[in-house]
Amino acid sequence: MTGKWAQGIPPRFFEWIIKGHLAVSERPGGYARTHRKVRRHEELVWLQNEGFTRIVSLLPSPHNLHSYDEHEIPATHLPFGPHDDPAVVLPGLYVSMKGWITSGERVLLHQEELGDRLMGVVAGYLRWSEMITSSAQAIEVVERILHRQMGSEGRLLVTAAAGMVGNPAPLLGS
Repeated sequence: MTGKWAQGIPPRFFEWIIKGHLAVSERPGGYARTHRKVRRHEELVWLQNEGFTRIVSLLPSPHNLHSYDEHEIPATHLPFGPHDDPAVVLPGLYVSMKGWITSGERVLLHQEELGDRLMGVVAGYLRWSEMITSSAQAIEVVERILHRQMGSEGRLLVTAAAGMVGNPAPLLGS
């Protein structure tokens, strides 16, 4: 393949949260009924070309993991479904993210779609890591970056993350 298609296309709603280190998007290839295998391939090619070294899937199911392997992009599956307890999932996720980012990895974090839950996770990470010392400011920063307002579900995750600041947790994934 040659031309612009050889470079792939960015995943839908792709945005950097921490420039060069942590980005978010909807699931490569789209979500649910809009998911397309060709689009997934093009988006994974783009992620490879952009130097991403890890994809972190928060999907409750293992969808797409085989595709990440096929494209030789290391992936970590840390399920965080709507009924999972943030106090159980987030501490390990945040410790892992800090390790990946500190070691220089370029991480893409995704759920099915870019919504409140994912917004809350990344704003919570900014608060938990103390890059931002106020929950309100973490929410405002993520809303500005993603050009959308965070709802109550995301705000609750930021509040939960603020309560975890300084608490050690086990490393998850590989």
